[in-house]
Amino acid sequence: MNFRMMTVAGLALVLAGCTTTGTGISRNAVEARWLGQPAGGFFAQYGPPISDVESGSSTVYSWKGGYKTRKIPAQYETTKDGKRGKRISSARTEYLSCAVQLTVSSDYVIRSIHIAGDRKRAEGPSWCEEFLGAPAQTKPAVAAG
Repeated sequence: MNFRMMTVAGLALVLAGCTTTGTGISRNAVEARWLGQPAGGFFAQYGPPISDVESGSSTVYSWKGGYKTRKIPAQYETTKDGKRGKRISSARTEYLSCAVQLTVSSDYVIRSIHIAGDRKRAEGPSWCEEFLGAPAQTKPAVAAG
């Protein structure tokens, strides 16, 4: 009986260890977009890092950007007859920015990206996911003529 319990406990520990390792499965739009991509592409699109620290064969870059001011209008109840009722929330201004830490291998490929500072929203993507997670917009080619 004791041996059976120890075996089950050991198996549970092994399985827990397997499921908690970060094996490259992206958890958000930023990771989905940037894991495995060249760090040069990230910095070319969004600007240089604010600092870097070498850690063995990799480098951890700290980056901050995506500054934006967003105006949020006041919200009002809607009455039964479709008219505007009492105010639910006041108008406000949000000051948005995004901070990430990128771990880059010696071949300058992003191996992990950790969101260090972000603005969460009640519904929809966070500001970092919205700003960094979307694929780059390409400009249409202009025909010479």
